[in-house]
Amino acid sequence: MHVVFFGDQHAESLGGAQVSMRLQRKYLERAGHTVTIVAPRMHSHRHASAADPGYLDLPSIPITADREYAMTWPSRRTDLFLDRALAGRPPVDVVHVQADFWGAFIGHRFAHRHGIPAVHTMHNRVDVGIAAVTPLHRPVLGALNAWRRTALRGIGEQPRGNDGWAYLAGIAAESRAVTAPSGHFARRLEQHGVFGSVDVVWNGIDDEVREKVLAAAPLRQAHGAERSPGRPRFVWLGRMSPEKRLLPFLEAVVASDIDADVEIVGGGAQRRAAERIAARAGRPRIHFAGRIGYADVLARIAAADAVVQTSIGFETQGMTPFEAATLGTPTVVSDPDIAAELRGGLWAVPDAAADEKARVAALAETLRIAAADIGAGRAPEPDPQVAADFRQSSRTAAMLGIYERALGR
Repeated sequence: MHVVFFGDQHAESLGGAQVSMRLQRKYLERAGHTVTIVAPRMHSHRHASAADPGYLDLPSIPITADREYAMTWPSRRTDLFLDRALAGRPPVDVVHVQADFWGAFIGHRFAHRHGIPAVHTMHNRVDVGIAAVTPLHRPVLGALNAWRRTALRGIGEQPRGNDGWAYLAGIAAESRAVTAPSGHFARRLEQHGVFGSVDVVWNGIDDEVREKVLAAAPLRQAHGAERSPGRPRFVWLGRMSPEKRLLPFLEAVVASDIDADVEIVGGGAQRRAAERIAARAGRPRIHFAGRIGYADVLARIAAADAVVQTSIGFETQGMTPFEAATLGTPTVVSDPDIAAELRGGLWAVPDAAADEKARVAALAETLRIAAADIGAGRAPEPDPQVAADFRQSSRTAAMLGIYERALGR
């Protein structure tokens, strides 16, 4: 079958949803299917995918200073461009929308226009994400819902509400199936009336890259094996933006006064602020690795004694703790929903309500406990079932079943 993905951002840009789309494409194509990924054209120097036939880049404008992310306006002109571009490709069997904003509008308009079954994967808790970056989140959500009702007029039953759940229900209104990358997010979507029954399909890890990474570091994965000598090694990975809580993490590292090596992997708008915190603290063992490739990210996770996950309430899955569990590395987990889904192999940061000062103190204390456990050789071990369930090959098999159901087969 020919499956067309729709994303808000190009699959070669930085982000967990983008990594997931690239992996889904790889394993669907390996199973004999055709995949086209429709997204805004990138404007940064990192864009090197113009010759890749699997990408259909829409006309776009950059929306961030580093030109990493872009936007395509959902309009009749965009619809016409898309229809013409896809006319020269095999007939589309399934539209798989993996977007929450303009990509969702464009994807569902395309599916509705051509009578093609649509599957929607919810990657984003939009209300929490918007509240994390602006105090004006209520009027912003109101504007988004107004935009949604205009862009998707006539597509399914569009709710009149103005909160985040009404918005998500509206963009999924005509979907044959809705999936979520975690059980806790799927339950919330159902409870808030976004969709009747939401399928849980975790975002996965590349089977082949995982095996190569483990082969290069076999002693770290052996049950009961001694860790390599040295200070405890913590790694934080992700986009450097407020909802990810990198700055509170660095404040907690300083407050904890742990004798450890801390590596920060990723990029984003808060990098300079993060570097200033590290410099003022006079801690040369806080190292900024920048943006690195997928295989290198997994290698850093496998080599670490612990991954640190710091966002709270924002993640619909939180891929790094699952990648860590799959590679045998435990995680310091701030989000209680992620902690519950991991089922073990972690240090849970106590819930400190909404007081950020208390949250930083709780994280600092948990880092001290984790460092002591690592040094004493008593770090918790991840659940082996998570490793089996998180492989992309199994996730693709699950999604193919959902596609078949959407097609009525």
